[in-house]
Amino acid sequence: MKFTAAQIAEILEGEIEGNPEVEVSELAKIEEGGEGSLTFLSNPKYTSYIYSTQASIAIVNSDFKAEEPINTTLIKVKDAYKAFSKLLEYYNQIKLNKQGIEQPSFLSDSAKFGENIYVGAFTYIGENVKIGDNVKLYPNVYVGDNVEIGNNVIIFPGVKIYSETIIGNDCVIHSGVIVGADGFGFSPGKDGKYSKVPQIGNVIIEDHVDIGAGTTIDRATLGSTIIREGVKLDNQIQIAHNVEIGSNTAIAAQTGVAGSTKIGENCLIGGQVGIAGHLQIGDRVKIQAQSGIGRNVKDDEMLQGSPAFGYGDFNKSYVHFKNLPKTIYTLNQLEKKIKNGI
Repeated sequence: MKFTAAQIAEILEGEIEGNPEVEVSELAKIEEGGEGSLTFLSNPKYTSYIYSTQASIAIVNSDFKAEEPINTTLIKVKDAYKAFSKLLEYYNQIKLNKQGIEQPSFLSDSAKFGENIYVGAFTYIGENVKIGDNVKLYPNVYVGDNVEIGNNVIIFPGVKIYSETIIGNDCVIHSGVIVGADGFGFSPGKDGKYSKVPQIGNVIIEDHVDIGAGTTIDRATLGSTIIREGVKLDNQIQIAHNVEIGSNTAIAAQTGVAGSTKIGENCLIGGQVGIAGHLQIGDRVKIQAQSGIGRNVKDDEMLQGSPAFGYGDFNKSYVHFKNLPKTIYTLNQLEKKIKNGI
């Protein structure tokens, strides 16, 4: 799909310098832009590329003043970065704007659907499912019985949503995600064998949640595993049964959260973090990558290490960690001198 500079300027409420009829059909980095592409300049360290880029259109800040001749048509806006982000969102909406029901697919007679939906081929939708408006289910999605999905939800190929799951509005769930599988609940017997504890709860995902590819969220034993509004989960994260993650918390890839732990609001959790079960993690907590959390954490703490402790203390201690062999050697030499009476 092609857009002219005039059309883009109208979307962004920008001012054109150059040819308003020039067309673009793709997006590019400023240093890689070619004819027919659209790029942007917001970081001053890339300014030199504005004079050499072959992109047909460049979005720049309104206070930008060229010091050399420019062949590219400019669109001047208040904030080039935000404007380009807005354009990316607009482009994505057009790109993902599929409608209709592809065959073969199975839709239960008892399922209820909103308007303007898309159901990809080989999708299964179970009994008593409720799906809102503008929902897109890409091919090979499984939706179990009694699932509720709100409006404007995008579910990419291969996602499995087990029964009783509730998903809010404006969520994005990427390929390979599994929502609502059984929690890891087993009871050890005297003979050393394990008996399965039935997992009869569900998963609740509130509005504006993004879930990365390959992430798994287990259903609760009783009650609900809850992902609050605005949470952002990266790829390949494990959320165990009865976990609750507070609103606007972001968690990076390969993190695991064990059962019944409660994580507060606006937390930032790095990659490969391990969080033990039945803990309380406060609000606005920051946990550095590869940390291990085995205790309750108060609001606003910043942690690093395994087991994790205060971020500032960790950095101070790390100086000594690095020098430990040298320190041990010095102590050994002093010990020898003392023994020899020197």
